[in-house]
Amino acid sequence: MKVRPPRGFRDFTPDIMILRKDLIARLERVFRRYGYDPIDTPALEYWETLAGKYGEEAENRLIWRFEDPWSGREYALRYDLTVPLARFIASHRDITLPFKRYHIGPVWRHEEPQRGRYREFYQCDADIVGSPYPEADAEIVNLAVDALKALGFEEGFEVRINDRRLLRGIYEVDLGVSDPTPLYRVIDKLDKIGVEGVRKELERLGLAQGIVEKVLSLITIKLPLHEGIAEIRSRYGGNANNHIIEALDHLDEMASYIKSDANIVLDMSLVRGLDYYTGPIVEVVLREPRIGSVAGGGRYDNLIGIFLGRSIPATGVSIGIERIIDAGLELGIYNLSKRTYTQVQVIVLDRSSYSYAWRVADKIRNLGYNVSIDLARLSEKAQRKKARRLGIKVLAYIGAQEERSGTVTFYNTETGERVTVSLSEAELSSILGGFVG
Repeated sequence: MKVRPPRGFRDFTPDIMILRKDLIARLERVFRRYGYDPIDTPALEYWETLAGKYGEEAENRLIWRFEDPWSGREYALRYDLTVPLARFIASHRDITLPFKRYHIGPVWRHEEPQRGRYREFYQCDADIVGSPYPEADAEIVNLAVDALKALGFEEGFEVRINDRRLLRGIYEVDLGVSDPTPLYRVIDKLDKIGVEGVRKELERLGLAQGIVEKVLSLITIKLPLHEGIAEIRSRYGGNANNHIIEALDHLDEMASYIKSDANIVLDMSLVRGLDYYTGPIVEVVLREPRIGSVAGGGRYDNLIGIFLGRSIPATGVSIGIERIIDAGLELGIYNLSKRTYTQVQVIVLDRSSYSYAWRVADKIRNLGYNVSIDLARLSEKAQRKKARRLGIKVLAYIGAQEERSGTVTFYNTETGERVTVSLSEAELSSILGGFVG
């Protein structure tokens, strides 16, 4: 019998969960500051809800899909939080637009596990539904920048921006490619397979050598956003079609709203692999470690219309908490030193005083502190050893003497200070406030 989870799935010990919950709480504070409210959707969707939304690779290889043996109906685990949002909007037609929501929850992908990639992982999404304007896309970028800073990455990250309309327009004008989707899928692998790998994949698509070289030249353009926009305008000004003009105008206005201290670049190699993107696309990458993007998203104006029958514009970003944690631990931004939420450990010195100790623990809890008491009838030494191993700061000693005098003796493990106080709320609050901090 195997006692480990399947490959790509993980157990989380309390120290890791405490860190995860702290980071998620930081993200929620950022989302709320920008006016986003939470929603949730089921982990399970009908297969037809997800089918036709992501692209060939995702739908043929990466979505966890199965048939219900009782009904014969096909279901799938959610692949991301965006398509479920589109279905949610179509299901709740009384929602006032623009609608700003955040959603934090697990998603599943049937891919080979590797560093920074898991089969079950959490996404932390923020989306705006109902605004087609550049300021909505700019807010998504600003939110992502503030989120990375709140997570402890004050610098050392880069926000890459491109636009699906810009890519389509350039490929139509320069290359005569009416459907560049196959090219997007190849270019999206650039970080994994490198320039030569992209070259070989493009050649396998049957593209002429001249077109391959133009694609490779294009995807090397990476400049600060304003400079990048100017570079594309100078290259294609006289030949710009509507796709290029719309994209550059949108990006130009969007740039005027983006935080001035943000490290934003126009990266022509950025395509985002999913089929539903229609406008600006965004990825956030760390300079170190090389772990892939830690956030990504963009505009998807046609997705909700698939469910609703009428087009509703939308844009958003997804922050990958798993890669953030892996990177933060590697860089020393995070540590796993906090192993428990317990603030006070009651140490029972005498079994005959256990009922009194139980009442004291309750009294301290009622003051708002996290309190643990021995439930295994351990010796005093074993209780102290356990508290020390967990890093609990305050010990509350209870013995016959404390019971007779109606007191409790607190010991601060960091300062060595020991104080015996009555059980009055004022005295307990005064000492614990100083000891716990």
